[in-house]
Amino acid sequence: MLTIKTKYFVKSDWNGFFGLFTNNLTNVLVMASLLSAVVGLPGNIVYGRILPAVGFSILISSLYYTFMAIKLSKKEHRDDVTALPAGTSVPHMFLIVFLIIGPVFWSTGNAYLAWAAGLVWSLLEGVIELLGSFIGPKVRKIVPRAAMLGSLAGVSITYIALNPAFSVFAIPYIGLVALAIVLLGWIGKVKMPFNIPVGLVAIIVGVAIGWISGLMDGGILVDSLSNINMGIPIPSVKRYIDGFQEALPFLFSAIPLGIYNFFETIDNCESAAVAGDHYSTKEAMIADGTTTIIGSLFGNPFPTAIFIGHPGWKEAGARIGYSFLTGLSIFLLTVLGLFSVLLNIIPVVAILPILLYIGIVITTQAFTSVKHKYAPAVVLAIIPALADWTKNAVDIAIGTLNSSAGDIGYNVLEVAGLNYYGMMGLGAGSIIVGIILGSIAVYVIDHKFMYATIVALIAALLSFFGIVHGVTVGINMNQGMTIGYVFMALIFLGYYIYYKKKGVSIDEKVSS
Repeated sequence: MLTIKTKYFVKSDWNGFFGLFTNNLTNVLVMASLLSAVVGLPGNIVYGRILPAVGFSILISSLYYTFMAIKLSKKEHRDDVTALPAGTSVPHMFLIVFLIIGPVFWSTGNAYLAWAAGLVWSLLEGVIELLGSFIGPKVRKIVPRAAMLGSLAGVSITYIALNPAFSVFAIPYIGLVALAIVLLGWIGKVKMPFNIPVGLVAIIVGVAIGWISGLMDGGILVDSLSNINMGIPIPSVKRYIDGFQEALPFLFSAIPLGIYNFFETIDNCESAAVAGDHYSTKEAMIADGTTTIIGSLFGNPFPTAIFIGHPGWKEAGARIGYSFLTGLSIFLLTVLGLFSVLLNIIPVVAILPILLYIGIVITTQAFTSVKHKYAPAVVLAIIPALADWTKNAVDIAIGTLNSSAGDIGYNVLEVAGLNYYGMMGLGAGSIIVGIILGSIAVYVIDHKFMYATIVALIAALLSFFGIVHGVTVGINMNQGMTIGYVFMALIFLGYYIYYKKKGVSIDEKVSS
């Protein structure tokens, strides 16, 4: 067998670096804004404690995924292996801010307790992912690819692509220019002048337009330079003890989110496999869970995760080195307290088209990597994520008025054309719901009615305990949804019995 020397960094890694770096950069900037501007936590905790711990988590996860890529490259004697992209889980970032850190701070006025409660939550999610690693590989083999990729596409369209798309068209004189560069370089495969990486060109042009147009403010930049909060991540078990009491009422909600993260890792490993890189699902889940636990110990309340987007970075030329370089850069920026400065140098809209590109690639993959007949299953798997994103957007908007959907009244919203109650039920546990609905659709398309029956019964069980379609975990949390899935199972079972009595084979049923 031909032995190929593993290259740890190649020129095209710069494309992946500027893409993944700006992805993480955007996420951390949004995180800082949520914690400081929306929740109201003081800068010394946000920039001096939380962000350095976030940077440390991203560094250790990128280190391990770089190690996994090197192992895979040597094992398969390939020089085109792309490391798994990683960072802070975006959906969890919003949910943890608004489900635990914000409520604890607003009720107690104690920023330290709110932060500590978030750490307990993150610890529990890491433990759930570690436990899930024992069954993850088997789940990946059982669940239809169309269901996994469709569910992933739903998260990609919503949490990865929609907000960036809105921002691009809100400031089009920067956003559309950056988008044009991204489309030319990564979709059209057009080389940039002097072979400069596409992501870097988009940032440079966006920064230039932002400052020339007057969008960026020099005075604000000077102020941010004089108010830098540097910090280093420090481990502490005491923070868990201090935050446990405040976190306790919210911990049941962490269980479905931990399971969500568990399935997200499985989906992203499947996505990487479709692109040609077959990573161990179990090892990836152990890495995710371990880095989340270590991160929480050092002060990061947000779980780390394998990012959506591996095929996009692979297509852009990323290989092994881009992952570690991204982790190191984010870590240094957070420790040195420079995120508040970068926020005032780079127009965020200049880097958002990169995220939009990832959303495009992942959604495209969901349809092109499965047989055409499974397209309806992919679409069905996408819909729960749309419901979840819309519900969260509505909650955030109403929350800025110090109100909630319950205060306004579900009936009032329904009269206005928004069935909030149904949207809340469909979107709760969206990535798992997407996999369930997509799997049912695949088995119906293939006339495997007994399999569809089993999935529907599993969905009924998960609904009964509130793991899906519920706000909290408990017993008999959603009776209507449980009964609905049982009725679905009975219908599929009836068709299974009917065809079995007829003596019709699966092949005959599908071709008829």
